[in-house]
Amino acid sequence: MGKGTVAIHEDIAAFLASHADEGYRAFQAKLIPNIDAATIVGVRTPELRKFAKGLARREDAGEFLAALPHGAFEENQLHSFVIAQERDFGKLVGEIERFLPFADNWATCDQLSCRGLAANPDAALVKVRQWLESDHEYTVRFAIGVLLQLFLDERFRPEFFEWVVAVSRPEYYVNMVRAWYFAEALAKQPAAAERVIASGALDEWTHNKAIQKAIESRRIPFEQKGRLRALKRRS
Repeated sequence: MGKGTVAIHEDIAAFLASHADEGYRAFQAKLIPNIDAATIVGVRTPELRKFAKGLARREDAGEFLAALPHGAFEENQLHSFVIAQERDFGKLVGEIERFLPFADNWATCDQLSCRGLAANPDAALVKVRQWLESDHEYTVRFAIGVLLQLFLDERFRPEFFEWVVAVSRPEYYVNMVRAWYFAEALAKQPAAAERVIASGALDEWTHNKAIQKAIESRRIPFEQKGRLRALKRRS
C-alpha cells in the first residue's frame, strides 16, 4: 500500500470516526437490514456528500476508488458520491461498472447518481441493456433506476416498458424498483403505463405494488386512481 493510499484511508477513517452518530447508526441499520450492522458507522448523508467533494479533488482519490471492497457502508457511500462528480462520460461509465459489483444494498445503489449518463443518452441506453442482463441484483436495480430517472420524460420510448417488464428475478429490491418505476410512469406517461398495468404483463406482486405506490401519490388524478384500484389482482 503506497503512502498516498495510507494517507487517504487515514483521512477517511478519521472523518468517519469524528462524525459517527450512534443513534443514526441504529436508524440506518433498521433501514438496511440485509447488511451487517457492524459495517455501519452512522454518518449522515449531507456530511458524506460534503466530504466526498473534497475527496474527488485529491490526487490520491483514485487510490481510494481502487481499494475495493470497502469495509464500511459509509465508504461505499463516499465512493458513490466521488464517482458521481466525474464529468467524462467514458470514465464515469468505467467507474460505475467497476463499483457496481460491490454494491450490496439499496441505499448505496440508489445514491450512485446516474445524472452524468445524460451527457450521452444513446450510449447510456446501450449500457442499461447490458446491466439489465447482469447476474448481480444491484446492477439490475441501478439499470432500472437509470430508466426511471433519465428516460421517463422527454427521452421516453414505449419499448423501455418492455425492458422492465422482461426483468424476471426473485429479489425483493429488484422488484421493488420495478414497482417504483411503473408507479412513476403512471404519473409521467399515464396512458402508456396504464396499458401495461391493464395488460397484466407484470408479475402479481410487482403489479399490485406499482398500483399501491401510484394510488399513494398526489400526482395521480382521482379518476386514474379509481381505474387502478379496479385493476388490482387478488390471488
